[in-house]
Amino acid sequence: MTRKETFFEYAIIYIKGLLMGICDIIPGVSGGTMALITGIYERLVRAIGNIGPSPAKYLLKGDVKSAMEEFGKFDPIFLVVLVAGIGTSFLAMSNIILVLLNDYAVQTFSFFFGLIVASAVVLFLIIEEDSRDKRAAAFLLIGAAAGFILAGLNPASLGHSLPVLFLSGMAALCAMILPGISGSYIMLVLGQYEYMLSVIKSLSFVEIATYVAGGVIGLLLFSRLLKYLLKTHHTAMIAFLTGLMLGSARLLFDKITAAGGTIGSAFLFVAAGAVVIIIMELAKRFFSDREQKAEN
Repeated sequence: MTRKETFFEYAIIYIKGLLMGICDIIPGVSGGTMALITGIYERLVRAIGNIGPSPAKYLLKGDVKSAMEEFGKFDPIFLVVLVAGIGTSFLAMSNIILVLLNDYAVQTFSFFFGLIVASAVVLFLIIEEDSRDKRAAAFLLIGAAAGFILAGLNPASLGHSLPVLFLSGMAALCAMILPGISGSYIMLVLGQYEYMLSVIKSLSFVEIATYVAGGVIGLLLFSRLLKYLLKTHHTAMIAFLTGLMLGSARLLFDKITAAGGTIGSAFLFVAAGAVVIIIMELAKRFFSDREQKAEN
């Protein structure tokens, strides 16, 4: 029998959701990193991993008690409160980022550029020193080429139809379970980022529901495959993802130049983005080491 959490404890979870939401809506920053820093990552992964059809199966058999026990494993109140915090951040931040993109495009995209490049470097450092062999270099180059080509395809030409939003949701939310990859950055590369910000700002229910539905189905379909690939082909996957992020940074460079700026003229904002990632990585390592020491 687990202890029921108090209102204050749920308020803290809501605040942690706010912090995760702020990270999730900024391309290049991972909400999963913030979950780790705030100490709820394992609980979140466990709750999501427990989601399945078991309660429905028991209900069909008329076993309500077992159904409720299985449903309780989803940690439903925790997830609802956390998602409420994330959603609140999305609503609050969407308008702010839209203003920044419209009025300070060079500075904002330069900041995103710093975030992405620094994230790619941190991601590659995950590979152990003795694993950085020719195989890793090959997958890095393949990923960089794929990202460079993808960024040059003008994804904005896809439009913003419901099927496109559905598929974008599948890709972006799957990115949540990949180390160092930001779902918002996937949306930016796919040409849906600014549109979804405006959708969230205006609370367009159909578009939001379509995007979320795509994400949920994507997680259910591909989460096991992605986890398998990370477990069995870790070096290759990390190298490919690093290359993908570096190659697709072409998109941000193009947006900076289109807005009339250069990386050099906005160097301070590029550096600021890199510093944010460095600080978050140091914080992640600190809290991860502290948890390991506590377990030992």
